[in-house]
Amino acid sequence: MNKPALSLVLITHNAASQLAQTLESARALADDIVVLDSGSEDDTVALAERYGARVTHQPFLGFGPQKRLAVSLARHDWVLCLDADERLTPELAQSIAAALAAPDKAAYRFARRNRFFGRYLKHGEAYPDWCLRLFDRRRANWSEDMVHETVRVVDGATGTLAGDLLHDSAEELGHYLQKQNRYTDIQADKLYAAGKRVGALKLIGSPLVRFIRYYVFRLGFLDGAAGFAHIAIGSFFAFVKYAKLIERWRQGGPTPR
Repeated sequence: MNKPALSLVLITHNAASQLAQTLESARALADDIVVLDSGSEDDTVALAERYGARVTHQPFLGFGPQKRLAVSLARHDWVLCLDADERLTPELAQSIAAALAAPDKAAYRFARRNRFFGRYLKHGEAYPDWCLRLFDRRRANWSEDMVHETVRVVDGATGTLAGDLLHDSAEELGHYLQKQNRYTDIQADKLYAAGKRVGALKLIGSPLVRFIRYYVFRLGFLDGAAGFAHIAIGSFFAFVKYAKLIERWRQGGPTPR
Protein backbone atom coordinates (compact mmCIF):
# COMPACT_ATOMS: atom_id res chain seq x y z
CA MET A 1 0.00 0.00 0.00
CA ASN A 2 1.33 3.44 -0.90
CA LYS A 3 1.70 5.85 1.97
CA PRO A 4 -1.24 8.30 1.83
CA ALA A 5 -0.51 12.01 1.74
CA LEU A 6 -1.42 13.92 4.89
CA SER A 7 -2.98 17.34 5.43
CA LEU A 8 -2.30 19.13 8.71
CA VAL A 9 -5.46 21.07 9.62
CA LEU A 10 -5.84 23.86 12.21
CA ILE A 11 -8.35 26.53 13.15
CA THR A 12 -6.83 29.67 14.63
CA HIS A 13 -7.61 32.97 16.31
CA ASN A 14 -4.81 35.17 17.71
CA ALA A 15 -2.52 32.15 18.08
CA ALA A 16 0.83 33.69 17.09
CA SER A 17 2.44 33.09 20.48
CA GLN A 18 2.17 29.30 20.18
CA LEU A 19 1.50 28.43 16.54
CA ALA A 20 5.16 28.09 15.54
CA GLN A 21 5.77 25.28 18.06
CA THR A 22 2.67 23.48 16.83
CA LEU A 23 3.68 23.66 13.18
CA GLU A 24 7.30 22.73 13.91
CA SER A 25 6.20 19.57 15.71
CA ALA A 26 4.14 18.29 12.76
CA ARG A 27 5.44 19.91 9.57
CA ALA A 28 7.67 16.94 8.68
CA LEU A 29 4.60 14.71 8.51
CA ALA A 30 2.44 17.00 6.39
CA ASP A 31 2.24 17.27 2.62
CA ASP A 32 -0.28 20.11 3.01
CA ILE A 33 -1.02 22.61 5.80
CA VAL A 34 -4.48 24.17 6.11
CA VAL A 35 -5.20 27.05 8.49
CA LEU A 36 -8.73 28.38 8.86
CA ASP A 37 -8.51 31.69 10.69
CA SER A 38 -11.40 33.52 12.33
CA GLY A 39 -10.16 37.08 12.35
CA SER A 40 -6.77 37.09 14.09
CA GLU A 41 -5.41 40.52 14.91
CA ASP A 42 -1.87 39.37 15.70
CA ASP A 43 0.75 37.73 13.46
CA THR A 44 -1.05 34.37 13.21
CA VAL A 45 -1.73 34.57 9.47
CA ALA A 46 1.73 35.80 8.52
CA LEU A 47 3.36 33.12 10.67
CA ALA A 48 1.22 30.36 9.17
CA GLU A 49 2.07 31.52 5.65
CA ARG A 50 5.79 31.45 6.48
CA TYR A 51 5.34 27.75 7.19
CA GLY A 52 3.72 27.25 3.80
CA ALA A 53 0.15 27.02 5.08
CA ARG A 54 -2.83 27.80 2.89
CA VAL A 55 -4.79 30.29 4.99
CA THR A 56 -8.54 30.79 4.59
CA HIS A 57 -10.63 33.30 6.53
CA GLN A 58 -13.98 32.46 8.11
CA PRO A 59 -15.87 34.16 10.98
CA PHE A 60 -16.21 31.67 13.81
CA LEU A 61 -19.06 29.19 13.30
CA GLY A 62 -18.64 27.19 16.50
CA PHE A 63 -15.92 24.63 17.12
CA GLY A 64 -17.50 21.65 15.36
CA PRO A 65 -18.68 23.50 12.23
CA GLN A 66 -15.41 25.46 12.01
CA LYS A 67 -13.32 22.30 12.15
CA ARG A 68 -15.53 20.51 9.63
CA LEU A 69 -15.06 23.39 7.22
CA ALA A 70 -11.29 23.33 7.77
CA VAL A 71 -11.18 19.59 7.04
CA SER A 72 -13.15 20.14 3.81
CA LEU A 73 -10.40 22.51 2.62
CA ALA A 74 -7.67 19.88 2.91
CA ARG A 75 -6.08 18.59 -0.27
CA HIS A 76 -5.80 15.05 1.05
CA ASP A 77 -8.26 12.62 2.66
CA TRP A 78 -5.99 11.74 5.56
CA VAL A 79 -5.95 14.67 7.99
CA LEU A 80 -4.24 15.45 11.28
CA CYS A 81 -6.21 18.05 13.24
CA LEU A 82 -4.39 20.03 15.92
CA ASP A 83 -5.27 23.05 18.01
CA ALA A 84 -2.85 25.95 17.89
CA ASP A 85 -1.76 25.37 21.50
CA GLU A 86 -0.94 21.68 21.00
CA ARG A 87 2.23 19.99 19.79
CA LEU A 88 3.38 16.48 19.04
CA THR A 89 6.06 14.80 21.11
CA PRO A 90 8.76 13.10 19.00
CA GLU A 91 7.37 9.71 20.06
CA LEU A 92 3.90 10.60 18.83
CA ALA A 93 5.25 12.00 15.56
CA GLN A 94 7.05 8.69 14.98
CA SER A 95 3.88 6.74 15.78
CA ILE A 96 1.87 8.80 13.30
CA ALA A 97 4.48 8.28 10.58
CA ALA A 98 4.46 4.52 11.22
CA ALA A 99 0.65 4.35 11.12
CA LEU A 100 0.51 6.26 7.85
CA ALA A 101 3.08 3.95 6.28
CA ALA A 102 0.41 1.25 6.18
CA PRO A 103 -2.89 2.50 7.68
CA ASP A 104 -5.22 -0.32 8.69
CA LYS A 105 -7.75 1.79 10.62
CA ALA A 106 -10.12 4.60 9.69
CA ALA A 107 -8.85 6.80 12.52
CA TYR A 108 -6.29 6.91 15.30
CA ARG A 109 -6.39 8.33 18.81
CA PHE A 110 -3.62 9.26 21.22
CA ALA A 111 -3.25 10.61 24.74
CA ARG A 112 -3.19 14.33 25.41
CA ARG A 113 -1.27 15.71 28.39
CA ASN A 114 -2.73 18.97 29.69
CA ARG A 115 -0.80 21.73 31.41
CA PHE A 116 -2.52 23.52 34.29
CA PHE A 117 -1.09 25.84 36.95
CA GLY A 118 2.22 25.73 35.07
CA ARG A 119 2.69 21.94 35.10
CA TYR A 120 1.66 18.91 33.08
CA LEU A 121 -0.90 16.85 34.97
CA LYS A 122 -0.46 13.08 35.03
CA HIS A 123 -3.72 11.85 36.51
CA GLY A 124 -7.40 12.63 36.99
CA GLU A 125 -9.37 14.15 34.15
CA ALA A 126 -6.27 15.64 32.55
CA TYR A 127 -4.39 12.46 31.57
CA PRO A 128 -4.75 10.40 29.54
CA ASP A 129 -7.12 12.78 27.80
CA TRP A 130 -7.76 10.60 24.74
CA CYS A 131 -8.05 12.57 21.49
CA LEU A 132 -9.00 11.20 18.08
CA ARG A 133 -7.25 13.57 15.67
CA LEU A 134 -5.79 11.49 12.83
CA PHE A 135 -8.42 10.18 10.44
CA ASP A 136 -9.56 9.48 6.91
CA ARG A 137 -12.19 12.14 6.26
CA ARG A 138 -14.06 9.78 3.93
CA ARG A 139 -14.84 7.62 6.97
CA ALA A 140 -14.76 10.06 9.90
CA ASN A 141 -15.26 13.73 10.66
CA TRP A 142 -15.93 16.26 13.39
CA SER A 143 -19.34 16.46 15.01
CA GLU A 144 -21.48 19.58 14.59
CA ASP A 145 -21.28 20.46 18.30
CA MET A 146 -20.61 24.12 19.00
CA VAL A 147 -18.34 23.16 21.91
CA HIS A 148 -16.78 19.90 23.15
CA GLU A 149 -16.79 18.63 19.57
CA THR A 150 -15.54 15.11 18.85
CA VAL A 151 -14.47 13.11 15.80
CA ARG A 152 -17.03 10.45 14.89
CA VAL A 153 -16.04 7.41 12.87
CA VAL A 154 -18.81 6.17 10.58
CA ASP A 155 -16.95 3.40 8.76
CA GLY A 156 -14.05 1.36 10.13
CA ALA A 157 -12.12 0.80 13.32
CA THR A 158 -10.11 3.15 15.54
CA GLY A 159 -6.50 2.53 16.53
CA THR A 160 -4.41 3.86 19.42
CA LEU A 161 -0.95 5.38 18.95
CA ALA A 162 1.92 5.67 21.41
CA GLY A 163 3.19 9.08 22.45
CA ASP A 164 1.59 12.20 23.90
CA LEU A 165 0.00 15.30 22.46
CA LEU A 166 1.10 18.19 24.66
CA HIS A 167 -1.57 20.80 25.37
CA ASP A 168 0.32 23.96 26.23
CA SER A 169 -2.50 26.34 27.02
CA ALA A 170 -0.89 29.47 28.44
CA GLU A 171 -4.13 31.17 29.45
CA GLU A 172 -4.46 32.76 32.88
CA LEU A 173 -6.89 31.32 35.38
CA GLY A 174 -9.33 34.19 34.94
CA HIS A 175 -9.52 33.61 31.19
CA TYR A 176 -9.91 29.86 31.76
CA LEU A 177 -12.88 30.50 34.06
CA GLN A 178 -14.46 32.89 31.56
CA LYS A 179 -14.12 30.28 28.82
CA GLN A 180 -15.71 27.58 30.98
CA ASN A 181 -18.57 29.94 31.76
CA ARG A 182 -19.17 30.49 28.03
CA TYR A 183 -19.07 26.76 27.42
CA THR A 184 -21.74 26.11 30.05
CA ASP A 185 -23.99 28.70 28.36
CA ILE A 186 -23.70 26.78 25.09
CA GLN A 187 -24.26 23.42 26.80
CA ALA A 188 -27.28 24.65 28.74
CA ASP A 189 -28.80 26.12 25.57
CA LYS A 190 -28.29 22.83 23.75
CA LEU A 191 -29.93 20.80 26.53
CA TYR A 192 -32.82 23.26 26.76
CA ALA A 193 -33.40 23.18 23.01
CA ALA A 194 -33.50 19.38 23.21
CA GLY A 195 -36.16 19.51 25.94
CA LYS A 196 -33.92 18.07 28.66
CA ARG A 197 -34.86 18.68 32.29
CA VAL A 198 -32.91 18.04 35.48
CA GLY A 199 -33.78 18.16 39.15
CA ALA A 200 -31.96 18.62 42.43
CA LEU A 201 -30.49 15.12 42.33
CA LYS A 202 -28.68 15.78 39.05
CA LEU A 203 -27.73 19.29 40.10
CA ILE A 204 -26.03 18.05 43.28
CA GLY A 205 -25.02 14.54 42.29
CA SER A 206 -23.32 15.20 38.97
CA PRO A 207 -20.51 17.46 40.28
CA LEU A 208 -20.05 15.26 43.36
CA VAL A 209 -19.72 12.05 41.32
CA ARG A 210 -17.39 13.81 38.88
CA PHE A 211 -15.09 14.97 41.66
CA ILE A 212 -14.92 11.54 43.32
CA ARG A 213 -14.33 9.82 40.00
CA TYR A 214 -11.39 11.96 38.92
CA TYR A 215 -9.87 12.98 42.25
CA VAL A 216 -10.10 9.62 44.01
CA PHE A 217 -10.47 6.78 41.50
CA ARG A 218 -8.43 8.42 38.72
CA LEU A 219 -5.78 9.50 41.29
CA GLY A 220 -6.08 13.21 40.68
CA PHE A 221 -4.87 13.83 44.23
CA LEU A 222 -1.38 12.77 43.10
CA ASP A 223 -1.13 15.98 41.05
CA GLY A 224 -1.21 18.08 44.21
CA ALA A 225 -2.80 21.53 44.28
CA ALA A 226 -2.91 21.75 40.48
CA GLY A 227 -4.81 18.47 40.26
CA PHE A 228 -7.26 19.51 42.96
CA ALA A 229 -7.91 22.87 41.31
CA HIS A 230 -8.41 21.35 37.85
CA ILE A 231 -10.92 18.77 39.04
CA ALA A 232 -12.70 21.12 41.46
CA ILE A 233 -13.22 23.70 38.71
CA GLY A 234 -14.50 21.04 36.33
CA SER A 235 -16.93 19.76 38.96
CA PHE A 236 -18.13 23.27 39.76
CA PHE A 237 -18.92 23.99 36.14
CA ALA A 238 -20.83 20.70 35.88
CA PHE A 239 -23.05 22.21 38.58
CA VAL A 240 -23.21 25.55 36.74
CA LYS A 241 -24.32 23.88 33.50
CA TYR A 242 -27.33 22.24 35.13
CA ALA A 243 -28.12 25.32 37.21
CA LYS A 244 -28.30 27.36 34.01
CA LEU A 245 -30.54 24.73 32.44
CA ILE A 246 -32.96 24.92 35.39
CA GLU A 247 -32.90 28.71 35.11
CA ARG A 248 -33.82 28.54 31.43
CA TRP A 249 -36.86 26.38 32.14
CA ARG A 250 -37.98 28.71 34.94
CA GLN A 251 -37.64 31.74 32.69
CA GLY A 252 -39.69 29.91 30.08
CA GLY A 253 -38.25 31.70 27.08
CA PRO A 254 -38.15 30.34 23.54
CA THR A 255 -35.67 27.57 22.86
CA PRO A 256 -32.44 28.85 21.28
CA ARG A 257 -31.72 28.11 17.65
